[in-house]
Amino acid sequence: MSSPTLVAVVFAIVSLTTTACSRSVSREYPLRGQVLSLNADHTQANIKHDEIPGFMGPMTMVYRVRDSRQFEGLKRGDLITSTLVVVSNDAYLTAVRRVGAAPLEPEETEVTSASSEFVLLTPGQEVPLTQFVDQDGQTRDFTSFLGTTTIVTFIYTRCPMPTFCPLMDRHFATMQVRTESDPELKDLRLVSVSIDPLVDTPSVLKQHAQALGADPTRWTFLTGDRDEIDQFARRFGVTIVRESDELTDIAHSLRTAVIDAEGRLVKLYTGNEWTPGELLTYVSQLD
Repeated sequence: MSSPTLVAVVFAIVSLTTTACSRSVSREYPLRGQVLSLNADHTQANIKHDEIPGFMGPMTMVYRVRDSRQFEGLKRGDLITSTLVVVSNDAYLTAVRRVGAAPLEPEETEVTSASSEFVLLTPGQEVPLTQFVDQDGQTRDFTSFLGTTTIVTFIYTRCPMPTFCPLMDRHFATMQVRTESDPELKDLRLVSVSIDPLVDTPSVLKQHAQALGADPTRWTFLTGDRDEIDQFARRFGVTIVRESDELTDIAHSLRTAVIDAEGRLVKLYTGNEWTPGELLTYVSQLD
């Protein structure tokens, strides 16, 4: 059973991420870390950082800047200080300053897919029949979604970054509304798989689903055995890094998959750049 405190945290996160932009509240946190890699246009960097008091524990994840000059002159191994700005539907770094450099440990290279020990699914392959538990406590696998197109993403309810899991929640909520009004999408099903099953029990996921206004006939939340979920997620190329002994501080990549009525992978979206309209247009054009 979930504690009242945990449920309160879930509702607080959902409330933050669904606030209208006009009412968004900006929060700022000091961030210290080391640059592990930078993208080509210097708008994003993979950073291993210390604990951000009041926000999250030590993590390795990708952060972006609104002005590429913030990362100008930086390279792998540089130590930085900065300010993490979090608003209702965005997060970015500002006031980035290089304060030194340090050798990178062998494992501290650009984050690679945790699927390296697994065979990645390719379009046309069947989705593994991993056993899950849904938000109602019912055991199920992907055979329960056969017969209709299904969109699957990976989240966890405590995720603090508004451009990660909360964004996936918002995208799915938008798509749910579209499926209710578009006859061509009436059979589409949405599935959110938690990568934090130690915390995201069925009761926690049910509270989360209710807070999002999820229709259980259209949008299902799944949890289950942590190792089995990790293996399932890695087949889709999801990177999962657990930072603490409790294994609840999680850094992860984003993947969203389209699965056909026969349970086969059709298309895989990487990251958070896709839009609900783009994905639904693609689905509506499938045979």
